[in-house]
Amino acid sequence: MPLEQDEYDPKTPYQLPYPVDALPEIVVPNAIPEDERIWVPQTETVSFRPLCLNRSAGYWVNLLRVRGSGVLSRHRHPQPVHGFVLKGRWEYLEHDWVAEEGGYVFEAPGETHTLVVPDDVPEMITLFQVNGVMLYCDPYGKVTGYEDVFTKIEMCRKHYTEVGLGEDYVDQFIR
Repeated sequence: MPLEQDEYDPKTPYQLPYPVDALPEIVVPNAIPEDERIWVPQTETVSFRPLCLNRSAGYWVNLLRVRGSGVLSRHRHPQPVHGFVLKGRWEYLEHDWVAEEGGYVFEAPGETHTLVVPDDVPEMITLFQVNGVMLYCDPYGKVTGYEDVFTKIEMCRKHYTEVGLGEDYVDQFIR
């Protein structure tokens, strides 16, 4: 029979073992790293910092950093995306709102949009959780490329090898 609330100290940590097959948590003390090698470049001005690459559930969480203004990409999401702007701001050509520092964005499945960082924003950093795949497309919906958790892992392995961190550096973010 469980003890009543007043029979134990509420600050007593959980006393039972975790499930044997439970995955370890990911703790990233300095999510915005000072070491530039941790940022994985995608273009000359766009890079990402992986936080969680969940290959079993098919999603990834990363910081997207853009240094300089311009059009990043036009893409479609078959699954939901969550974003939280940490620095700067950005917008989509297809919408009349602006994602600003401290703001949260939910992108519904089926959204197709063109991400733009305005001319007066020197650096933008947004935390994104992307579920499933991101399909790059032209203005009329023709798919021109894609990203998923596996292509993200590949990009990380290649980059971390090239900068001397080793291809296994990314393993700490994979679940």
